[in-house]
Amino acid sequence: MPGIQSRDFSAPDETRTPDKTTVELVNLGGGQIGRYTFQPGWKWSECIKPVVGTDACQTEHIGYVVSGQMHVTHEDGSEGEVKPGDVYRIAPGHDAWVVGDEPAVFVEFQGAANYAKPS
Repeated sequence: MPGIQSRDFSAPDETRTPDKTTVELVNLGGGQIGRYTFQPGWKWSECIKPVVGTDACQTEHIGYVVSGQMHVTHEDGSEGEVKPGDVYRIAPGHDAWVVGDEPAVFVEFQGAANYAKPS
């Protein structure tokens, strides 16, 4: 593996497109980095649950919000919103939805390999 690697999302290695969702993945350093674009009206339980077949999202997410806003509710009772500039960790066992009429764009460093992947 070369000492310097650089990739961009203009030519992703894989793209997944569930309802109101685009997940673009690039392979880098033995892992995958994902850029997620969620359209207004997107909700995990409506758009991704039918693809993965679990009652809540079971992916652990670590990433950065580029634009848009999302509300997250966790099965432990906690909830909150992530907005542009936020770096976040969301534990498995949650639902989420886009807030407002702007697409939400996130870059994820953990969770991308399996997110929205059919079971």
